[in-house]
Amino acid sequence: MSLFQEWVDLYEGQTNETFNAFWEEYSGAETRLYTALLEDHAHPFAGTIAETAEKFSTTPQIIMGFLDGINSSLKDPDAVNYKEMDADSAFSLDVDHEKLYFNMLDAHADYLYELPQWDAILTEEQREQILKNYRKSKTVVKGPKVGRNDPCPCGSGKKYKNCCGKVVND
Repeated sequence: MSLFQEWVDLYEGQTNETFNAFWEEYSGAETRLYTALLEDHAHPFAGTIAETAEKFSTTPQIIMGFLDGINSSLKDPDAVNYKEMDADSAFSLDVDHEKLYFNMLDAHADYLYELPQWDAILTEEQREQILKNYRKSKTVVKGPKVGRNDPCPCGSGKKYKNCCGKVVND
């Protein structure tokens, strides 16, 4: 079984009784990992899975979960083939910090996007703009409602009620 599959099984195998302990372990490790990543933000975050797990007092499966989560925030998401890795596999993460901050907002990970290390990476104005873009991405904008007697939006020239809005009785 691959390390990635072990991570998936660990995550999906949680029950109501085990989830809180699992989440405490995972979020604690994730906080330590992101703190280190952000403190040395000018350099890629690199190592092997086993060494990183030992360094951050966690398991290789938790490191795999971290890699799974951060993958969409990399400058090149295809650069790390985390699904094929084992404990001895090396990785190097070239993080897009603005994308990472956005993704942390999307994950509602306030314990991560409120880390003080962000102050040295993104200005308050940059973080506000990312937050504004995040909120805008979640806003649903409905188009104007088509009235029964309006021209059909499909371009047929017919009234909506006689075209795409026609009610068919079975």
